[in-house]
Amino acid sequence: MTYLHGISVAEIAGTSRTIRTVATAVIGLVVTAPAADAAAFPVNRPVLITDIEGAIVKAGNTGTMKGVLNAIADQVRAPIVVVRVAPGADATATNLAVIGTDVNGQKTGMQALLAADNVVGVRPRIIGAPGLDTQPVATQLAAVAKRLRAMAYASAIGANRDAAIAYRANFTARELMLIYPDFTTPVGVLGEAEPSYAVARALGLRALIDQEQGWHKTLSNVPVRNVTGLTKDVQFDLQDPDADANLLNAADVTTIVRLNGELRFWGNHTCSTNPDFMFESATRTAQILADTIVAGVVWAIDKPLLPSLARDIVEQINAAFRKLKTAGQILGGEAWFDTNKNPVASLKVGKLLLNYKYTPVPPLEQLGLEQEITDEYLADFGQLVADA
Repeated sequence: MTYLHGISVAEIAGTSRTIRTVATAVIGLVVTAPAADAAAFPVNRPVLITDIEGAIVKAGNTGTMKGVLNAIADQVRAPIVVVRVAPGADATATNLAVIGTDVNGQKTGMQALLAADNVVGVRPRIIGAPGLDTQPVATQLAAVAKRLRAMAYASAIGANRDAAIAYRANFTARELMLIYPDFTTPVGVLGEAEPSYAVARALGLRALIDQEQGWHKTLSNVPVRNVTGLTKDVQFDLQDPDADANLLNAADVTTIVRLNGELRFWGNHTCSTNPDFMFESATRTAQILADTIVAGVVWAIDKPLLPSLARDIVEQINAAFRKLKTAGQILGGEAWFDTNKNPVASLKVGKLLLNYKYTPVPPLEQLGLEQEITDEYLADFGQLVADA
């Protein structure tokens, strides 16, 4: 070491802590596929798909898996966590297999999605069981979505518009969006139209929107790829409140319409009974902010509880809010320390409570235009003639 009778200064590169938004474009699926490659897709175990074309080849030609993966592949390339279940001897047994349980410490069916983070390293944020989403399955799917802080998408089951609207009354979860009806899509060399699960395409499109526009943009009014028609007739008119599409939306059912020549999902509503979370975007904003902030401040756990620590956490959260506001993902947000909520007794035992508030970005769901007829442009008719 060089001798110095004085003071030395060493420069180091400093890095500040920042809160990074959690990954959202991760799909979680429950499927059946009796003929699938059992080594690639063991029953009741979450499997991460990063090569969707290769997974389609290994899915086999029976069950729901191949069709669902094809529908997603038409929309996006994104991480997919798939849980393959064995279909039961009857509808009830299949429902139970899809819903799943815990067997000797191993989760089965959709419950296995809860373990995906530890098993395959990613957490599904967009989940569904296309073709298997009966009422009991959809109910439990919403419960799993709540625990994952994810959005679930399911079919609004019904033979017609009114039946789909009546079916909606069975649900109250903000984590669930119902969709009616299904698509048709060209299949085979002749391009014949066959039914295709709308929910599967919603999962893929939701991930694509997350990638290209952000999680604050709803599923609605974005073109769906490689579809030709619908399995049920849905009347649509932007100016008709009695149109099928509008009645479905008013009942919190997302439907499908053709606009500017392209089929699109049409509707922004969840099944929430709380108006604060009526929009899909509001629910997802709440979920993503909670996980993002928690992940971003975990470094502070077990640090000495000094005033500087509280200030650092507050500033870190506010920096994240500023970034999200600039990106247009929230309208605003603020974190703060409230002395009244942090009495000495709580601080003494290592408890710190910080507050934050935010405003999600609502979708423009209704645009009003006022049309007026006037004769003011005839007032200078003679002069216009003369000028011509």
